[in-house]
Amino acid sequence: MVLEPVQCPDCQSVDVVKHGRSAAGKQRYCCRNLECSRRSFILNFSYRGRLPEVKAQISDMAINGSGIRDTARVLKISPTTVIETTEKKSSQLEQVNISLLEQHQPDNTAVMVVRVEAAEMDEMWSFVESKQHQRWLWHAIDHQTGKVLAYVLATHEDSALKQLQQLLAPFSIQRFYTDSWGAYLRLLDEQHHTVGKANTQRIERKHLTLRTRIKRLARKTICFSKTEKMHDTVIGLFINRHEFGRAV
Repeated sequence: MVLEPVQCPDCQSVDVVKHGRSAAGKQRYCCRNLECSRRSFILNFSYRGRLPEVKAQISDMAINGSGIRDTARVLKISPTTVIETTEKKSSQLEQVNISLLEQHQPDNTAVMVVRVEAAEMDEMWSFVESKQHQRWLWHAIDHQTGKVLAYVLATHEDSALKQLQQLLAPFSIQRFYTDSWGAYLRLLDEQHHTVGKANTQRIERKHLTLRTRIKRLARKTICFSKTEKMHDTVIGLFINRHEFGRAV
């Protein structure tokens, strides 16, 4: 006889007991860890969309050029499941490269001070539902390493750049390289600002990667976002995973 312990999918605790059956006749379990946010669960799902490995595949496909219906066909699940699973990821996303900040956090002080000598800043056009509803990705990268420091998804207005500046404040950036868009000229200090395409080649390459990898950002395509939340979540997922190194 082999006894295999049942593990809670949330807290990984093995302090689990049987807890009746679901309406479909599936065995339910109860986690007795008082700190666990999910006390009741089942292991054998009838619907594939409930499986953790399928939910992970939904995110993988979203940031590798698959649309909602493509993902639903391949994984044999409902498009509604794809949308709901993806949108739930929005609460887990960060707009700043937290791991980079933590690597440079001094041991002898509670204040997080990170110095980046120079950063490239640029904005990339996209749209939601129609080309009249524009959505712009504003982001900044380290000029030396090419690592993304922070990003904002908003309109093409000065307020978006102000949000990005607030996110970049902990990095103590000494020099900004941008193009000649008016918001940069109005809001950045002339003494720490250089205008021109010569020093923004890294961030322009980031734009090409995004448009190649994310289907809804390709310029010549019939695939586009229908809601801002889905649009922002897919782009945020890509940046959080591949640029910030976060497992979301």
